[in-house]
Amino acid sequence: MHFAVVMRKQKMTNQWVSHRWFPQEVIPDMGQFGADAVENAPQKISGRFLERNDMGESWLFTGFSLNLFADEAEGYYLNVTAQSPCWFVMWRLEEEPQAYINQQSQAFLTANEALAIPHRILVSYNEAARLLDGGEAVDNILMSAEHISWLKEYVDEKYRPEPKRRQKPASFKGAVRPAEE
Repeated sequence: MHFAVVMRKQKMTNQWVSHRWFPQEVIPDMGQFGADAVENAPQKISGRFLERNDMGESWLFTGFSLNLFADEAEGYYLNVTAQSPCWFVMWRLEEEPQAYINQQSQAFLTANEALAIPHRILVSYNEAARLLDGGEAVDNILMSAEHISWLKEYVDEKYRPEPKRRQKPASFKGAVRPAEE
């Protein structure tokens, strides 16, 4: 399955921070966004400027595939059974975003300012936690009912919880006594 991500730069009224970046939406990409292949770019991520207003600006990034793996089923299960199942978007502030932006949108880049570029989308709590532990920026976006249903079908088919092992009561493990001197 292919997807696109909308990143939003929101202006803030804060004396220390002028704006913040966050993923606004994950959209199925059925080809409606066209082929914005970035010239000479090794990655398949391609961004385009959407709009700018008094509150901020939005950018659309295409080129994301989502593959599900059976060994990650526990992470999918944790997501789909959470109170609010979500997408996880791993993104980075890129100092030189030109390699990720189509030619028509280059003019909308603000000089000497980094652009938030999404690099991965995922649906596994465990994978998102590993990325966060590695120092990456990972934000979440609520998942639509259609995508929750799709993920739940996969989890129902692939996820088999490990059987719980009965723990011996502490009284049968032996007493813990301080060593005699």
